[in-house]
Formats: sequence, C-alpha cells, structure tokens
Amino acid sequence: MIDKLEFLIALAREQNFGKAAEQCGVTQPTFSAGIKQLEATLGVLLVHRKSRFIGFTAEGERVLEWARGIVADSRAMRQELRALKQGFVGRLKVAAIPTALAMVSSLTTPFRAKHPNVTFTILSRTSIEILSMLENLEVDAGLTYIDNEPLGRVRAVPLYIEQYRLLTSETSPLGDRESVTWAEIAKIPLCLLTPDMQNRRIIDQLLRAAGGVPDPTLESNSMIVLFSHVRTGRWASVMPEKLADTLGLTEHLRSIPIVEPEAVHGIGLVVPDREPMPPLTAALVAEAKLLANALR
Repeated sequence: MIDKLEFLIALAREQNFGKAAEQCGVTQPTFSAGIKQLEATLGVLLVHRKSRFIGFTAEGERVLEWARGIVADSRAMRQELRALKQGFVGRLKVAAIPTALAMVSSLTTPFRAKHPNVTFTILSRTSIEILSMLENLEVDAGLTYIDNEPLGRVRAVPLYIEQYRLLTSETSPLGDRESVTWAEIAKIPLCLLTPDMQNRRIIDQLLRAAGGVPDPTLESNSMIVLFSHVRTGRWASVMPEKLADTLGLTEHLRSIPIVEPEAVHGIGLVVPDREPMPPLTAALVAEAKLLANALR
C-alpha cells in the first residue's frame, strides 16, 4: 500500500504519468496499474483520465492528503529506527530562496560537525516551489521568507532579518551617498531577480510605493549572476545586506543602506508541521534555533 501512495504523491508532483513513473523508478504501465490497484483497494476513483493526466477527483484529493501524512510517517519511522541502530545517518534535502543561499552554510556546517554521517542536498528554489516541495515530500526543510506571503501548514524557526542595500559602484549615480531612498532607487536602472522570486515581488512593491515603475535592465533567477554584473561597475542592484557581505565587496563597489522606508523581512527555516518529526529534521530544527540565538 505504501508504494502505491508514493505513486499518488509523485503524480501530484509531476502532473504526468510518464514523468511520475520515471521518478518512482518503474515503467508507466506498472505505475498506471499501481494507481488502479489503489483505486480498487479503496473503492473510489482517484484520477480523472483521458489520453493524459487531467487531475484528481474530489476523493483523490482527500486520499492524497492522507497519503502525504502516511508516507511521511512511514519515512520518519524508518529513519528513527535506523538512528536507533546506527546513529544519525542519511541525507537531508534543503531548498532555499536565492537570497538565503549564502546563509545555508551557517546551518549545515555546525550540523555536520555534530553528525558527520549525514550528507546534504541544497537546492535553489522560489518560495512557492519550496512550499510545494515540502508538501510533496521532495525536501525535508526550506529557507524562505516567513512574514510576507502565506506559508500554509509548516513549522517556522525565525533565523534573521533581511535588510536591503543598494549595490553599485562609487562612480555610478547614488554611488557616493551614505544612504538612499526607495524613491531615488526607482529612478535608476537596476538588475533584479525574476518576477517568480518573492524577493523581486517585495522590491517591486517597494518601488511602486515610492512612485516608481519596476523595469529592470537585466533579470536573472541567480543572485550570483546579478552580483557578477554589479561587480563590473556598470550595473546596480538591490540585495540583502547579509548576502552582499558574504559575496564580498570590491574596492570600488558600495553597499548603501536604503531608507524611507527601511524595509525588513524575516527569513527562517520551515519544515512540515507533523508529529512525530523525523530525527534528522528535528536535529536540523534544533541547529536552526542555535543559529538564530547566535545571530541575535
């Protein structure tokens, strides 16, 4: 039964029978047969079918909710039993918004010092993707905004406050200032994250509130791409203070505080709100709380 529930979760994630089957490591006929067996066992139709996946029935949506909980509990149980025999062993998958990627090492490095048999996979994703991946059991935790857009059913550990800076060369417009306003920033060309990123939506809102029209000269889903352009001395961008400090400033590159208003947003670790929590996830939450205390 558990493997069939895994099929259902994979189908919700991929929205395609072939891709879901590939993710589960089975052929498409085996996958489709597994879904039909689950329907026969439960006595309800779970999936609308034509030549392709159309969606879940109302009963399928409810079963999917149960499936996520059952599969998560099954994985947590196996992880706990393994931990009792071998200690903490396994892999933690963490998805982070681009602006928080530079902070991940502050969490993973002390964690692995305590638990050397645990490995990590770190993924860069949008805030919306992170919540979806948590729901569909693709990742164990996420680093994202916790005080702006709705989070849903997660448990959040506040880590630090994101404060914004104008990154520009000292010879560029506003480059000689000690502070700048959002109204002033709205008048200069910027390179920014793509609109699917929550950081971009935050900045767009601040620029519009200051009377500007967000129209970046360059967009990317990578902060490294933005930073590399700013480092040429011919581009400007708005970045979180901690990220700018981590990436490092050159002799002629300035990180200027933005005021009026001085906008801030909270970044935190988010994990599924389930009990019992898997041992590795619980240990990561404990490490996040230590980091939060150290950053205060």
